Amino acid sequence: MGTSMPQVRKSGLPAYKRIQDAILKRLDAGELKPGDVVDSERELARIHGVSLMTARHALAGLEREGMVVRKRGAGTFVAPPKIHFNKLMSYTEQMAARGLGVSSKLLSLTVIDTEQEVAARLALPANSRLLKVERLRLGGDEAFAIETCYLSADEFKDVTRARLDRVSLFSILEHDYGLQIAHADEEIDATTADTHTARLLGILPGSPVLRIRQEIYSTVGKPAIYVLGLYRSDRHTLLIRRFR
Repeated sequence: MGTSMPQVRKSGLPAYKRIQDAILKRLDAGELKPGDVVDSERELARIHGVSLMTARHALAGLEREGMVVRKRGAGTFVAPPKIHFNKLMSYTEQMAARGLGVSSKLLSLTVIDTEQEVAARLALPANSRLLKVERLRLGGDEAFAIETCYLSADEFKDVTRARLDRVSLFSILEHDYGLQIAHADEEIDATTADTHTARLLGILPGSPVLRIRQEIYSTVGKPAIYVLGLYRSDRHTLLIRRFR
C-alpha cells in the first residue's frame, strides 16, 4: 500500500498548512491564549473539509514547533510562550519577535573590582572596575530569566539605573556609546535553581534552568559585554543548525 500524501488545495498550499495558518492567526489576534483549548482533530477535519490524518498532521507540526501541547485524554492546548535562541538579539528583541510584552525589574546595579575571571573574559586587567547589572526579565507578568551583565565601568560609566528597567541594554550601548555588536561566543549547560533563583523565577528549588554564558564582541573584535543568564527551561528552547 502506498503512503498517503497530504491533502492539497487547488492553490497548491497543503491543507495541513492551511489549518496551521488558521490557528496561528487566532493566536496572533489574541483569540487564543496560553492554556486555551484548540479545536480537536475531528473538529478541524470537519471545519476545513480534510481527513482526520491531515488534521492530526497539522497539530503534530504545531506541537513540534512548541506552539501547542497535546495531552492524552484531555485535548490540545495553546502552549506557554517560549523564547527561541536562534539569533543574537537582546531579550527585548527576542520577546518582541514572539509577540510578547517585555519588562525588566532591576535587581542591582553596582561597580565591582573583584571579579577577576569576568575581567579576563572581557580582556581587561584583573582589578578592572566592572559595571554589574542584574535584572529579572519578565514576559507579561511572568518571570522568564535572570540576567547579569558585566561591562567596563570606565568605558560605559554613564549607564544609569533609571533606564535599565525600561530600555534594552543593547539599545543603550548601541545608540549612546556607538557600540556595534558583531557576535557572541556562548557556553550553554543545564543547572538547577538554588533558593534565590527559584524564588525570583517562580519555580521550585532544584528545578532545571538553562545557564548561558555569553562573551559579546563588538565589530572591532573586542569583548564588550559578559552575560550570565539563568533561563526557565520550560520557557526557552535552543535551535541549532548543524552542517556535515
